[in-house]
Amino acid sequence: MSDLVKVGITHGDCNGVGYEILLKAFSDTRLTDLLTPIIYGSSKIASYHRKVLNSKSLPFNVISHVNDVKEGQINFINAVTDDVKVEIGIPSQQSGMSAYVALEAAVADILSSKIDVVVTLPINKDSIQGQNFNFHGHTEYFENRTGNGHKALMILASEQLRVALVTTHIPISEVSSNLSNELITKKIKTLNESLKRDFSIDNPRIAVLGLNPHAGENGLLGKEEQEIIQPAIQKCLDRDIFCAGPFAADGFFGSERYKEFDGVLAMYHDQGLIPFKTIAMDSGVNFTSGLPIVRTSPAHGTAYDIAGKDIASDESFRQALYMAVDIHRNRVAYDEARKSPLRKMFFERGKDDEKLDLTTD
Repeated sequence: MSDLVKVGITHGDCNGVGYEILLKAFSDTRLTDLLTPIIYGSSKIASYHRKVLNSKSLPFNVISHVNDVKEGQINFINAVTDDVKVEIGIPSQQSGMSAYVALEAAVADILSSKIDVVVTLPINKDSIQGQNFNFHGHTEYFENRTGNGHKALMILASEQLRVALVTTHIPISEVSSNLSNELITKKIKTLNESLKRDFSIDNPRIAVLGLNPHAGENGLLGKEEQEIIQPAIQKCLDRDIFCAGPFAADGFFGSERYKEFDGVLAMYHDQGLIPFKTIAMDSGVNFTSGLPIVRTSPAHGTAYDIAGKDIASDESFRQALYMAVDIHRNRVAYDEARKSPLRKMFFERGKDDEKLDLTTD
């Protein structure tokens, strides 16, 4: 049996750069030697983008069901069956609905273990909103659909840096009121577990950022560091999780202290994403940690302004594919090493008639 990972790929917003980077990435036929791609979208829309870009035709293996997947080929499921008017560079309700339909098809298959991981191409968070999609983004959607009680942790990852977020897609005015000792403690714990299980780091070192300028300046510029963040750090240190902080974000990134740590926990979206994208925009990957399933995505958005112009880079998408495969394999190895290592050698008194004789002659 082959060990190639089955990667479900959702086409995202069809008016953005998704199909362009998809076509560019899979023009390199070596990718199918590393993984088995299953694209959830519309072959008609793919053909339209190919003609606009004047790119080489790709030999899609168009299938109606994931069971018909063939290794060594670019498998394509026409999850979007309705005709969609493609207006490159312009968000629309139709493009949002087609993105949602593709997501649902891929989620159904990963929940039934027919694919191993999901890689999502960018959506427009506004146009995808509807009766069945009332989420601020992919992260919240996957937590709801696949979490089964687990809470998602957004991690932006590259070879140089991993940044996780305590709060994600909420207004900046609501960040402080959403922070709590309990929430930060949970996020540190989830990040620590992910660094071990997903990234194969045995003893992770985690940096925790403050919320206020200069990390509150000992309470002068805000008390969240003293009252919420520092106690959460101490609680995790007491549980043998190596974490440090709270660090002032500007000095932390400006002095490149992030190189001393395996992961960084930021308090809010832009605090973490601005430095991350400055450092690793082209190669960065958005990974939804903390869930039973593996989902990655390019770190960029729909990029309507350059859609259809043949200038979008496929590097972040490639890295998202590689990372999804690596994380899947890391999880399999991690879980296998910890699966029922030994039978119980001791029994609670009175619960088993058979006792082990541990005496020696």
